[in-house]
Amino acid sequence: MLLGRPVHLLRLALMLAGLMLTGLTLSTAPAYADLRVCNQSSNQVSIALGYRAEKGWQSEGWWVAPPTKCAIVYQGDLTTVKSHYFYLYVADDIGGGAWQGNNFMCTRDESFTIFGVEDCLARGYERTGFFEVDTQNKPDWTLQLTDPTNNDTQTDTGDQAAPDDATAGPPDQGTDAGTDGGDAGGNGGDAGTD
Repeated sequence: MLLGRPVHLLRLALMLAGLMLTGLTLSTAPAYADLRVCNQSSNQVSIALGYRAEKGWQSEGWWVAPPTKCAIVYQGDLTTVKSHYFYLYVADDIGGGAWQGNNFMCTRDESFTIFGVEDCLARGYERTGFFEVDTQNKPDWTLQLTDPTNNDTQTDTGDQAAPDDATAGPPDQGTDAGTDGGDAGGNGGDAGTD
């Protein structure tokens, strides 16, 4: 009888230790901090992102978000980026409209990561107008897109977006002729966090 009792106590101790480790693992799950674009429009959209990285201006694309789905366009704590301003260009893949703005960066039709915003055409890229998103130094941000005919961008709480900061955006490269599809602009919608 004495031999069975220590084995039983050992099993009980191992089971309790396992439960404690499981509890610690679940309680220290990492918090997600990302820049998400949620598509509340009726068509699939393609998303390009621009931001000021450590080595200068950078644009990347394309993320695809079907209706009612979100795309994470920047993964990680947003406060670790050089500026709390991000720039987006979103194209309606079916209807042909776009959410765009007056901050020009380089893009191309295929997947891309492009460094610099100058001389897009001379370097073989397209020159595309992005709209500004002020994340207000928050680590996490969600932008809700509605139909481009409304020219509206929203986020979960509806806090008013900060006005465009001329010093925050990429250098002005002149006017852009011939773009269409509507301008949602950084001032055209509401911005906030989730």
